[in-house]
Amino acid sequence: MTALLLGSGICCVAQQTAPPRPILQPPSNSDETAWEAQQKKEMAKKINLQRQDEIKKDTGKLLELATELKQSVDKTDENTLSLEVIKKAEQIEKLARSVKEKMKGP
Repeated sequence: MTALLLGSGICCVAQQTAPPRPILQPPSNSDETAWEAQQKKEMAKKINLQRQDEIKKDTGKLLELATELKQSVDKTDENTLSLEVIKKAEQIEKLARSVKEKMKGP
């Protein structure tokens, strides 16, 4: 009986001295914040590049429309103003406002 008690005591001691399992810690707030900041910076850069491309495309279209408007106006005389000229002027105005808003940024 003594051997049985002695044997069970060793078993309990062995279980108590086992090293505790490490607890996995979630990433600290500073690591997560740095990652989020980097992601936001990259996203802002992509958005700015896309906006810049749109501005370039729109200003090219503005130049094209302005050239067409100039040619149309040169064909008219002082007493005629065609509907085409008015429509082109309105397109230019609308596109110019769009470019202006894009240049202001988000």
